[in-house]
Amino acid sequence: MQATSSQVRKAVITVVVLSVLGVLLVAAVGLYRSQQTPPQPLPFNHQVHVQKVGLSCLYCHSNANKGQSAGMPTTQRCIACHQQIEPTTEGERILRQYAENEESIPWVPVAIMPDFVYFSHQVHVNANISCEQCHGEVGQSTIAPSLTKKQNMGWCLACHQNQPQERVARLTSCEACHK
Repeated sequence: MQATSSQVRKAVITVVVLSVLGVLLVAAVGLYRSQQTPPQPLPFNHQVHVQKVGLSCLYCHSNANKGQSAGMPTTQRCIACHQQIEPTTEGERILRQYAENEESIPWVPVAIMPDFVYFSHQVHVNANISCEQCHGEVGQSTIAPSLTKKQNMGWCLACHQNQPQERVARLTSCEACHK
């Protein structure tokens, strides 16, 4: 039995629609997963370190005012304080193991910019933009959170357009963020 042109057309439309839905589903799952907090090698309680101990963001993320990446705390940075206290939590015991084995803590970044975007923490920190403006109230969290604010081009442009008028043209040009 031969298929009629109407049947072929319906089959093609069905395949196209299902393919588009499949692509959209994969994209949606990817977007959802990219917004989730990745598992870290040890639990880090920002709330204790910021609110109780009084550390600033720059103490652990010491490259934020010097370079493109804020940097992650080194094992040596963490153990400098933690070697003076007896480990009482699982995270402190894991930290002690990294230090004893002279291993770097394999932190997993929670904010990764696409390759076509140029972002410098140094420029923003030195312009007196607080960490909280972009990252939210991380100092109140008990785990490294995923981005609390959806950082995308529109979000960045909204902030850049809200600057003094003499800087808006430079900050909103494509070259400001796309190198």
